[in-house]
Amino acid sequence: MTPTTPFEAALDVIDRLPPDDQETTIEIVRKRLTDRRRREIADNAPATLQAFRVGRASYGTVDDLRREMEA
Repeated sequence: MTPTTPFEAALDVIDRLPPDDQETTIEIVRKRLTDRRRREIADNAPATLQAFRVGRASYGTVDDLRREMEA
């Protein structure tokens, strides 16, 4: 059966790899996702800090958030 999406095509290629290469592929993809998320957080940090400085943002625990939402 021919893959209908790029995702399915990628999975087909990965399925044909030896198990060690499949594990390496998983590790690489996870690392790339982690790196991407770190970059997003770093990119958002200045705006978040600025919002906190001017009082548009706050911080606290989940319990703090629940109390604030109930008020």
